Amino acid sequence: MSSESTEVWTGWYRDRRGAEALVITADGRHVTARVRGIEYTGASFAALTATEGGEPLTGCVLEWDLPLPVVTGGTSQQATLSCLLTLGERADLSLTLHYGGTAFEAIVAGGDFEGALARLRGQLPEGADFGRRLLSAA
Repeated sequence: MSSESTEVWTGWYRDRRGAEALVITADGRHVTARVRGIEYTGASFAALTATEGGEPLTGCVLEWDLPLPVVTGGTSQQATLSCLLTLGERADLSLTLHYGGTAFEAIVAGGDFEGALARLRGQLPEGADFGRRLLSAA
């Protein structure tokens, strides 16, 4: 994804007060999510902070899926990346890539999205790679 495009992903926000639909936007350099009327933005999912006077995101879970094609031998195949971010004393991120009938998983402490993607990339069959970049300028 280039820094000039914006992607929109939908998912769920959950905390002890309940669950609600969530919309996440990413422009290649920043991520934005609106939770209970408060906008949170940051350079990464684990760095989301309120833009105006909101409570910190803690004691909650954000879940979303996004399309992430995988390219092998010049052929692109659709895959889905399922993301689960738990925000508490620290951020824990779990990514599961559903591709080719297999689920590849990466779990990282600290919410390092790029690090988790690198772990997934290392599990892909030889010669396979993601068909696009996420959360970093291309």
